[in-house]
Amino acid sequence: MKKSLNTVFLIAGSEPLGSAGMQADIKAITACGGYAACAVTSIVDEDTRRVKNIFHLPVDLIMSQAESFLGDIETGCIKTGVLPSEEIIKGVAQVLKKFNHIPLIVDPVIVNSLGIPLVADNAIDAYKNELFPLATLITPNWREAEVLLGHKIQNIEEDIKELGKWGCSAIIKSIAGDEQGILSDYLYNATTNTVREFRKARIITRNVNGTGDSFSSAIATYIATKYSLEEAVEKGEEFISRAISLGAEYEFGHGFGPVHPCFMEDKTTHQRIYNEQ
Repeated sequence: MKKSLNTVFLIAGSEPLGSAGMQADIKAITACGGYAACAVTSIVDEDTRRVKNIFHLPVDLIMSQAESFLGDIETGCIKTGVLPSEEIIKGVAQVLKKFNHIPLIVDPVIVNSLGIPLVADNAIDAYKNELFPLATLITPNWREAEVLLGHKIQNIEEDIKELGKWGCSAIIKSIAGDEQGILSDYLYNATTNTVREFRKARIITRNVNGTGDSFSSAIATYIATKYSLEEAVEKGEEFISRAISLGAEYEFGHGFGPVHPCFMEDKTTHQRIYNEQ
């Protein structure tokens, strides 16, 4: 019997640095033992200091890319990244409704690391109304979670369960607690109605571009590999912590560098880390 690939299908944007977007997604999926494929939503021109330009592909082309792959290739998980407009979100949701038997991870890219909105309010509404009800898991960072909630995070257990009101599980990433030097990610499992905390040491580094992309793609890969949701998140946490720690040792450009260690020249260490997954 022939083997099947642990396939993750991405619907995401492209950027030239190789540190975020579909480039980071593909590297993380490959590192975690999966096969990555992608429908491109937008093309970004940026360096490590600023975004210079962005071009959104026509929604019909984005939808056709997704239908071409999903209608032909067995897929273990789907993950969405940058969906920059209401029209694109609705078009992607229209396609994904045809394939709602496949686990779906939605990374809602709506706010940058400074809290600056990246999409219009109608796009946020489209996420809530069109995509979240289809999702297995949504993965907002704490800033994005506050936008989705409409208020500051006050009680993490109550607030994260509120993000599950669309029927999806949710992660809120990188919450700073009372203990100095410690960050926490919180997972709400909609199936068990439980909240789990994942504590991690804060790593001081400017190489953080692509953290969320790599993390959610790692989780998607482990789901495609038939791990349970909590197991997939646990392994994704281990993967991204190692990646950030290794990436902190390197210089990359003059601004925010990548989190992912795929650019490292030490191939022995590079392969060892991936073999440990």
